[in-house]
Amino acid sequence: MKAITIWQPWASLIAVGAKKNETRSWKAPKELIGQRIAIHAAKKLDKDICLTMPFADVLIRQNLIRLFSGGFQNTDFYLSTGEILATCKLTACLRIISEDKRKNIAQLENAYFVSGNEFAFGDYTPGRYAWILEDIQALKEPIFAKGMQRLWNWEGLK
Repeated sequence: MKAITIWQPWASLIAVGAKKNETRSWKAPKELIGQRIAIHAAKKLDKDICLTMPFADVLIRQNLIRLFSGGFQNTDFYLSTGEILATCKLTACLRIISEDKRKNIAQLENAYFVSGNEFAFGDYTPGRYAWILEDIQALKEPIFAKGMQRLWNWEGLK
């Protein structure tokens, strides 16, 4: 199975179903469309973005971060790193046509629009690509795996 390594918290947002598009500067290979891929959480955790909205709202509700009195500097993070978190079906790869950051909306090819949290959780700069993920299945327990850049082969699930 092909796998893709994604920084945290974006990998966890996919695993919990809060993020259904993965934005990339490169197009997904045609032969991967319609196939299941594994979502691997990189060792990189962007704690600063975790503490901004709407990230913090989703992560708190999913028990992936916990804030204590004293504000954001007193935060526990429960985000896996260096592990496969989920599998999903890559159903399409659509080029990003335009975005309006003031309105939090992007237009993709095929008259597909993205807004709200989905827009906030991606980089919808025109010319990039949105990988459309469906049938996201979080693993009951994350599985350790050494990730790589771009797509790589993972032999963990058959």
